[in-house]
Amino acid sequence: MKFLTEKFLLSNDVAVDLFRKVKALPIVDYHNHLDPSAIAEDRPVGSIARLMVTSDPYKHRAMRIAGIPEREISGGASDAEKFAAWARTCPQTWGNPLFHWSAMELRNVFGIDDVLTPENAQQIMQKCDDLIAEKSMTTNSILRGWNVEKLCTSDDLLDDVSVHKAATAKAKTFTVMPSLRADSIFAFGTAGFAKWLEKMRKTFAVENLAGYMEALRARLDAFSDASCRLADHSLDNGWAYVPTDFGEAEKIFAKVLDNAASAEEIVKLKSHVLKELAFEYGRRGWVLQLHIGAERFTSSRLRALAGPAGGYATIGKACDITSLVRFIDDVEKSGSLGKIILYTLNPADNQALSVLTGSFSQDGVWAKIQFGPAWWYNDHLDGIRAHFRSLESFGLLSKFVGMTTDSRSILSFSRHEYFRRILCAHIGEKVENGELPADPAFLERAAADISYNNAKNWIF
Repeated sequence: MKFLTEKFLLSNDVAVDLFRKVKALPIVDYHNHLDPSAIAEDRPVGSIARLMVTSDPYKHRAMRIAGIPEREISGGASDAEKFAAWARTCPQTWGNPLFHWSAMELRNVFGIDDVLTPENAQQIMQKCDDLIAEKSMTTNSILRGWNVEKLCTSDDLLDDVSVHKAATAKAKTFTVMPSLRADSIFAFGTAGFAKWLEKMRKTFAVENLAGYMEALRARLDAFSDASCRLADHSLDNGWAYVPTDFGEAEKIFAKVLDNAASAEEIVKLKSHVLKELAFEYGRRGWVLQLHIGAERFTSSRLRALAGPAGGYATIGKACDITSLVRFIDDVEKSGSLGKIILYTLNPADNQALSVLTGSFSQDGVWAKIQFGPAWWYNDHLDGIRAHFRSLESFGLLSKFVGMTTDSRSILSFSRHEYFRRILCAHIGEKVENGELPADPAFLERAAADISYNNAKNWIF
């Protein structure tokens, strides 16, 4: 029995008609974790297990909750065993977006309308693997199938960003751009930072904070030359901003090099460097993304088994609004405040961040501060609706830059359709309730702007 009908998630005829008009719009995915080398090389996807299961920490988390052994998730089990393990889990995810996403992945890429179950797992795996072989499916052929126009990967400061030009040339129909993932820059006081700094020192003389900032600026220039337009910072659970001048920050950096800085001092150093980088981003016309409120350190056992992005993080405290606005205000006072996208993992922040979109406005610049899309554990049906309600009540939903995958899986681009369906249903319900005029041109423009136009015009 066909599960995903034309009316999937669409509650009335207005929503159905509206979705027909926007479903084929190109995709601008401004934040994901795809490997640009895979696009530059146009790598074959291998198997449905590698495509659908092994690269998706969202699924890994659900599999752990369902009691699947780690060997069949991130361990040494075969691809077939891992696909079978996901097939045992998938029917149990009803109510979770994974149930819908998995069905959409199978339908949109492989034309399979059935829900994956243990009973049909072998048949579906064989059909998918046969199609992969028959059509010689590759990373780029699948991305072209999603109608991607632009995508921005997440790249370490020391990564070779020349690969993005090669990826764009290989992709042919879409543009691949780097965005800066700044975690390594701020990993002061960790063994990882010491190793990363040694790598930096192969190219740059870094003996003090001034040398460090000079090296950072040089690498930002390299990113700009590679068409970078965004930077991404994680303000994880317990983040605080403490205004710190260069002199004090320089002394703390010297302590970091000697592995002698206290936790309180590292907070001050991070605050100083973040402010200086935000100034540099604004000067270059980049967008600063702030991902707020993740608690990434939960199970040490799972971190050792599955790595730092293994799907076991959780929601942290609500945002320290005082720190956030003090930071933005300090950058604005420096004269170089650029555009900002704020994401929160804690839905308790929704209203505060929606209101904050109007707190640092600039003449002639629309929606300079964005409340970004429902992120990570919030990008489900209710979470996206809650985001819409909050932003339209306290800001301007009409100026929202829309969905992004924030994913390592090329199948996750199905989430753009998921988002667009929820958006069209939201607008359709407002028309049905008499909250919006039943003007087709007005409604189509509203849905098209949030689905595609705003992201393209505001970021690029």
